[in-house]
Amino acid sequence: MKFYVIGDVTVDHLYHLDRLPAPGEEVAPIRASMEPGGAGGTISVTLARLGHTVTLAARVGADPFAEYALSHVRQTGVSESAIQRDPEVLTSTITVMQTASGQRAMISDGAANRLLDPAKLKKKDVEGADALIVSAYSLTEGPQREYALKAIDLARGAKKPVPVFIDLGAGAVNRAGTSLLGSVIQADYLMLNQHELLALTGTNSISAALAQLGSKGAQRVIVKVGKMGSIVWTPTETELVDAVTLAENLVDSTGAGDTFTGAFAHAVMTGASLAEAARAANAAGALSVTSFGAQERPITPADLAQVLKQ
Repeated sequence: MKFYVIGDVTVDHLYHLDRLPAPGEEVAPIRASMEPGGAGGTISVTLARLGHTVTLAARVGADPFAEYALSHVRQTGVSESAIQRDPEVLTSTITVMQTASGQRAMISDGAANRLLDPAKLKKKDVEGADALIVSAYSLTEGPQREYALKAIDLARGAKKPVPVFIDLGAGAVNRAGTSLLGSVIQADYLMLNQHELLALTGTNSISAALAQLGSKGAQRVIVKVGKMGSIVWTPTETELVDAVTLAENLVDSTGAGDTFTGAFAHAVMTGASLAEAARAANAAGALSVTSFGAQERPITPADLAQVLKQ
């Protein structure tokens, strides 16, 4: 399968702490590391490791961080033909502070990613893909938003329409709020977590939020609900797909949602039902948190098959 992915590539600075610092306080981390990250990069790497042909559209700076941000993209064979280089703006970085109890704080700079030039989008690349995956960070602002919207229009208007997967993120929803709804509602597959679902719809319950999305034309919504697993919704059915529990230690949740998205798209496009795809995605997300960094845990079809047997 051929996937065209639009989303950020970043360098993630990860700090694992006993507790988040108070304003003005200095604390020492239990562990600190620097890892390649970003929703676009992580989704692309996940799909490539699962055996697909992937093209990633993102923008990096002309700085040393660019090569590091793209290191796993390059190692896994993701095409860099749609990667743009910005001569002036730096590669995006994210600082993540998190505790073992699940508390998290982030500092995120979209930087070069937000300047993805829509004039360089090639129609044939989108129309020649089997699926288009868009990270909702790409839909928040700047030229990158125009690029993403243009790609979605090309996918939907192709002679053989290209399925569109849109994955939301807390930062995108927090920034754009309910105004993001119009840009994502027509996705063939809309993926988001519980917090993002409520913020996107301005409601206070999952059932009310899903009803609102249905009234506006949503067709397939997949809600990530943490330790409970994920909810698959269509206009005719709703199903809770249980989480996958592993014996391995869970050490870092960075990028788990993006890994979920890549695995879900992989499963759907290779013939799985929505519930089967959600279970495979639950398994991939569970595997991803057993290593530090968004892209450090390689996940193959054999890995998923083994976990799903349990």
